Amino acid sequence: VQLQASGGGLVQAGGSLRVSCAASGRSFSRYSMGWFRQAPGKEREFVASISWSGGSAYYADTVRGRFTISRDNAKNTVYLQMNNLKPEDTAVYYCAAPKEDEAQGALISGRVESWGQGTLVTVSS
Repeated sequence: VQLQASGGGLVQAGGSLRVSCAASGRSFSRYSMGWFRQAPGKEREFVASISWSGGSAYYADTVRGRFTISRDNAKNTVYLQMNNLKPEDTAVYYCAAPKEDEAQGALISGRVESWGQGTLVTVSS
């Protein structure tokens, strides 16, 4: 699956932003999906993942309660709604997918098969 992320930008601390990831292909609903991020000088880290149907999701402790991942299988798109943003959320955000039919645990373990190109989110203090 090919992934294209969009929606990043500059936002003040406490603000909100939604990033999107459009996927190509006809079997999008058979892919768990997720978001990772990489801040300057740091390693890429897991942010959130969502199951094939959207019925379950997992979040990193640092974003739980502030970020919400969702998907629209009819539009082949996954979203990450980010609320109450903090300067430490500044990073390039990447959407990601494991192999087809793999559960979202694969993403949590870092087993990513496809990456989007990344979209920059900058949170000013």
